[in-house]
Amino acid sequence: MAALVATLLAGGVLTGVAVADDNTPSRQDVRAARAAVRDGADDVASVRARLAVANQRLQEAGVRAAQAAEAYNGARWRATQARHEAAAARQRAQVAAADVERQRQAYGDALVSSYEMSPGLTALSAIAGSDGIGEVVDQTTTLQNAESALDANYDGFRAAATLAEVSVRQAQDAEDAAARAVADARTAKDAARVAADGAAAQAQAIAAEKTALIARLAQLQHVSVQVAQRRQSALEEQAAAAAAAAAQAAAEEQQPTPAPAADPEPTPDPEPTPDPEPTPDPNPTPDPTPQPTPQPTQPTQPTPPAPASGASAAIAFARAQIGEPYRWGAAGPNAWDCSGLTMGAWAAGGRSLPHYSVAQYEQSTPISPGQLRPGDLVFWGSSSDPGSIYHVALYVGGGTILHAPRTGRPVTQESMYYWIPPNFYARP
Repeated sequence: MAALVATLLAGGVLTGVAVADDNTPSRQDVRAARAAVRDGADDVASVRARLAVANQRLQEAGVRAAQAAEAYNGARWRATQARHEAAAARQRAQVAAADVERQRQAYGDALVSSYEMSPGLTALSAIAGSDGIGEVVDQTTTLQNAESALDANYDGFRAAATLAEVSVRQAQDAEDAAARAVADARTAKDAARVAADGAAAQAQAIAAEKTALIARLAQLQHVSVQVAQRRQSALEEQAAAAAAAAAQAAAEEQQPTPAPAADPEPTPDPEPTPDPEPTPDPNPTPDPTPQPTPQPTQPTQPTPPAPASGASAAIAFARAQIGEPYRWGAAGPNAWDCSGLTMGAWAAGGRSLPHYSVAQYEQSTPISPGQLRPGDLVFWGSSSDPGSIYHVALYVGGGTILHAPRTGRPVTQESMYYWIPPNFYARP
């Protein structure tokens, strides 16, 4: 309305002094002045809306970068697993080849022995040289046993040879899978680098855009840029706090409410209703059967607590890294990514975890938000599928986490609702 007042004052209508008709603002002039004020307000709202969109774009860029970084960690982890499997397959193939050689030697020895014994083990010589039917039977049985032993040696040799062939094929398949996994890891590394560079470039562009929008706000509100910046920061902080409070309230609503403690059985009335029976039995009155009812509260803690010493050591390790920079694919000692930090923290706590957030969740015990305890892991995923996890943090209690957020933000401790609400929780 300041512009409207200024316009009216300039026209003299508020001075109480008679002026010429051509200096008096027309109704059209007043409507135009009001429209200018209204358009100015609309500009402020639109600038703030554009700032909100810029923040949303910045958040989405961060998610894409985190997804690419963890995809690289996943590809590296799968490549490592594939190399281990290839090594194990090679070992099995070597064992099978050695077994083939032993069976070959045993079969060859059996053939030689059979050949050396053949003059005395032929059916004709057994009959011709026998002293009777009993000796013929004995020699025939010996011949059959020798043939069975020879056949068994041959069967063992063939089985070992078949197993060796299968082991060789499996080893070759494992080698091929490992080579593909290594190639995938290289591709994922390139994609992660592109995503990180793109997110950084977009962050710079959005920062420049926000600077221009803040300057426009200052102009529209007739304040300094510093004041406009403080106002906008305060609005964004209030919005973030409101979103965090809403997310925390929603999480608290999801956690199971403990069953109320069973009220003690009311003491029986010392003056029971008159009964014609002279000796009423007081035992049935205080029924003890409701006593076990609190037992259903036990399933609210289906998983054991994290080891106190391990969790405290993990938290102490992560806290000692506060201020160190984020770098995707890093696992210390002076730079970290999200899963690298949680891996290093729980290594200090005596628990081995892979450098991959999805695998960390898979190798831990899933829990609900209401079961969180210091040392647990908090995860962010893009869907309800754990395979979509792209960020992990270490819970330290009081709704706060320790984590390596993203490029440009070092290891820090903050509310676990600082960003997007997490949707997976697990206990190592």
